[in-house]
Amino acid sequence: MRILCFVLAALMVLFAAVQYNDPDGPKWMLIYGFPALLALFAGCCPDWYRSPALRGVLLVGMLAAIAGTVYYWPSSDNWWTKEVWWEVETAREGMGMMITLIVLGLVYLAQHRLRLTK
Repeated sequence: MRILCFVLAALMVLFAAVQYNDPDGPKWMLIYGFPALLALFAGCCPDWYRSPALRGVLLVGMLAAIAGTVYYWPSSDNWWTKEVWWEVETAREGMGMMITLIVLGLVYLAQHRLRLTK
């Protein structure tokens, strides 16, 4: 599970890095950086998630990601096809929020499992 957390952290850092030339890049760097940081914490220091405060931060982040996914949900037809998301910014943003939510969900499951194994 720790390896999964490190892989997820690296993936989200890469997602944040490719936002450097995007007009709203800083916003998306923060959106992708948050799950990267939490995944890194879960991989390095799973005991930190024994703290109710950090678990609360994770849960609030998941709720924000759910709200973001609803807000950015792609309105384009066939938004999952390469022809659409390659050209349509809103489709990419919606998919980015979905990925963020999935990563935070995996971090939640990983930290829960890592806490149980201690």
